[in-house]
Amino acid sequence: MVWDEPAPITRDEARATYLAVRKSEPVGGAVPEVAKELPGQVTVFPGHVLVTMDLESMDEMSAQVFAVARARGLVCYDPQRDLVHNVGPLGVHQGMQLHTGDGMIVYDPDLGLVHDVLGTLSAQNPFAALVNFGSHFLQVSPVGEPGYEVEYKEGTMVSALVPDLDDVRRAFHEYATGDRSFLSRHEWS
Repeated sequence: MVWDEPAPITRDEARATYLAVRKSEPVGGAVPEVAKELPGQVTVFPGHVLVTMDLESMDEMSAQVFAVARARGLVCYDPQRDLVHNVGPLGVHQGMQLHTGDGMIVYDPDLGLVHDVLGTLSAQNPFAALVNFGSHFLQVSPVGEPGYEVEYKEGTMVSALVPDLDDVRRAFHEYATGDRSFLSRHEWS
């Protein structure tokens, strides 16, 4: 679902908005311009546009919905993954991509989305990566005990075991914002 918000919102706020809108009645009549750009079956509610898609095409269509929402400066909530895509704040690497093991690809992800995605790491979503093609990347996979394997590549690939999700989130935030402190904080091999 896409809609306008004056400032970034949390997943909880996005989920609550989505659930409230789903209980309301769709509107008829003129279709907003943004609805014409969205793929899939579109249902218009007051101030909100809901996009329905089948599971087979969900990853591709979601990427299209995220792109349209971003271009229009709109919030996008993905109820399947329980993730909110805000317009900002963004990292410093223009064109950076967020890839997940469950098939999601987001161009120029907002920092809140990166934070939330890292909390979804599991057998169903076995990795998350921030990729700056042709330059460098940072990725993580859960490994049970001791926690997470974080890999960084800029020329040579190195890896570190990180026991705590909060520290993984901190490393991803630093990487996305151009801060390389995570490199000196961990033992890399």
